[in-house]
Amino acid sequence: MKDNEQFDAKEEVATFETNCPNCNDICSTNMKVVDIPHFKEVIIMATNCDKCGHRDNEVKGGSGIEPKGKKITLKITDVSDMNRDVLKSETASLSIPELDFSTGMGTLGGNLWSCFTCPGAKIGKQKLKDSNPFFRGDSSEENLKGKIGHFCDKIDEIIEGKRMGVHFVLDDATGNSYLQNVYAPDDDPEMEIEIYDRTFDQNEELGLNDMKTENYESS
Repeated sequence: MKDNEQFDAKEEVATFETNCPNCNDICSTNMKVVDIPHFKEVIIMATNCDKCGHRDNEVKGGSGIEPKGKKITLKITDVSDMNRDVLKSETASLSIPELDFSTGMGTLGGNLWSCFTCPGAKIGKQKLKDSNPFFRGDSSEENLKGKIGHFCDKIDEIIEGKRMGVHFVLDDATGNSYLQNVYAPDDDPEMEIEIYDRTFDQNEELGLNDMKTENYESS
């Protein structure tokens, strides 16, 4: 890019150097603004370390925290539902009530295998089974190992279309998570979206209760 040219965040990828969170060596991070139809602008950041091979993808809402939280519930009725695009922010929780499964904020969030992926892939075997310390070495516990393995088998049944009717619940207090509506701009008959007011505790966890946005220069 020439000196007299302006950088276009929507059309170009910005690259800057940072320290690898794994080995602390200097590596490159790419950043780009993406406009998701029927949602909002998001910032996608991808870090790749040539020294240790660490890869990290992070997605952030381009317009900051929304005034209200959002809870998205999708009922899986067809195997094609597993191909829907999903964007899970760091602040969102994911649950599958029928499998008694849930994750809190900060898990399965910023460190995505890819910026957009299906719900089944996000919680598949690589995260829950292959990388779980209870499956390796002296720390393995057969009881827990069996439970996690059984859960992974149920996830495989969903991905393969053998287990329908389960619900994926994506709850994000910041409103920065997205699940594709394949009927957009019309309503999706299998998707329920709830917009809600955050509780005091949720605002406290997000650091919003002490945030001053008016007359902030005054003591």
